[in-house]
Amino acid sequence: MTDDASGEANRARTTTRPPEPDRRAVLRGAAATGAALVWGTSTAVGEPRSGNGAGVRAAGGFPPKGITTYGRSVDLGNGSVRTFTTETPSGEPKYHGVEFDRTALEGLPNAGELEAADHRAETDKYHAGGQATQVHFKQSLQFFVPFPAAERTPFTFLGLDWNPGGHFGGAGAWLKPHFDIHFHMLDPATVDAVDGPRLPPYDTGNGEYAPGSPQPDPDGEVTETRFDYDQLPEGYARSPEPVADQRYITDMGEHTAPADAPELPDGPGEPGDPDAFANTLIQGFIAPDESEPPRLAFVEPMITRDFLRGFEGRETYAVPQPDTYPHARRHPTEYAVRDVPSADAVAVVLRGFEET
Repeated sequence: MTDDASGEANRARTTTRPPEPDRRAVLRGAAATGAALVWGTSTAVGEPRSGNGAGVRAAGGFPPKGITTYGRSVDLGNGSVRTFTTETPSGEPKYHGVEFDRTALEGLPNAGELEAADHRAETDKYHAGGQATQVHFKQSLQFFVPFPAAERTPFTFLGLDWNPGGHFGGAGAWLKPHFDIHFHMLDPATVDAVDGPRLPPYDTGNGEYAPGSPQPDPDGEVTETRFDYDQLPEGYARSPEPVADQRYITDMGEHTAPADAPELPDGPGEPGDPDAFANTLIQGFIAPDESEPPRLAFVEPMITRDFLRGFEGRETYAVPQPDTYPHARRHPTEYAVRDVPSADAVAVVLRGFEET
């Protein structure tokens, strides 16, 4: 993650569902102002699940029975986390999601434990216990978890990071324990090959950056870029030039943030406000071939542990849209956080898939 533009409230809420005929226009309007769409706080009802392995959900509730397939689980905290995909019988995508056991939010490793584990030589990011590593100058526990396939969406796997001390970026806005929940659109090998923090391969600097530090470099300057701004979602901004050498992050790529996220600084030189950080949607870019421009490559709800621990009901937010998409498949227009009381879990899902 990197410092981004600043602004005011990110999640102004409404309890009114936008009219169906103009739904996409309303979503785009909400995205432009950074507003979240909250369509009620109803509690999900369902039957207990059986086990943590892959398979089709056999009971009612959320996710819907009979049309939801779970991926494999990974061990986190005192519980587990698993991915799922929901499709209608005709193959229409409904959800890509990740389900956290409530117990997975407890007993999480701290930064010292992750540093002592030192899994940097571990090459299998599909390990059930994750990989302890350093991400953007901070300790993190990282997982790559496949999604059950949905041919009409671009999403391939989940990149999940537990950041016990947060991480740098946003002028200190994100130095708070949280999860980075990356819904990736590229294959794992391509994402795994991303190395950083550094200037992205599609940006050219003036050579004035001081490498190896999370501190801004006022002498740094981007002299040329091949970034495709048509793929930058509405209301989003790249990190400013003093931290451009931190834009490209290992196993992730470049992160862009909503300019009006409440935790971000009010202006250049101002500090971020981690107390205002709870749930912010990041959207990111990767250059699959470093000689080419980047493409919109992941959608990332970045959510604090405290937000998930105390979450009840359901909240749905807009996913701001770009002018140009990097694929010809269905793209999500919303993401949701919802309680799954029947499973003693909380889920984070992409939804509202529409043709691009």
